[in-house]
Amino acid sequence: MRQRAVAVAGLLAAMSVGVIDASAADEAELIAKGHALLEANCARCHAIGATGESKHKDAPPFRVVVSRYPPENLAEALAEGLISGHPDMPEFVFEPDEVGAITTYLGSLTPEPDKPK
Repeated sequence: MRQRAVAVAGLLAAMSVGVIDASAADEAELIAKGHALLEANCARCHAIGATGESKHKDAPPFRVVVSRYPPENLAEALAEGLISGHPDMPEFVFEPDEVGAITTYLGSLTPEPDKPK
């Protein structure tokens, strides 16, 4: 009986590791998709990565945008039509799965809060 309990516990542990690995893989896939969408639609004006300057003087780097607005707060604007104050920015509307990928990518740009020492 004890051997069976140990075997079941081991199986559950292995399954939980697989779930964590799958979740990390899913997140990495979303981050890559979000990056690709922003590269295709936004990089001609905005710096979309963790470093670099924007090509358009009025287009803030996305790492600055996410320091002002949590990525999840941008989801509605991305889905309904993202417009900006400067006149040469086109309106963008993204599909729900694209919004999820973009907000996941933008979340990857958000710096981790300092942990207490």
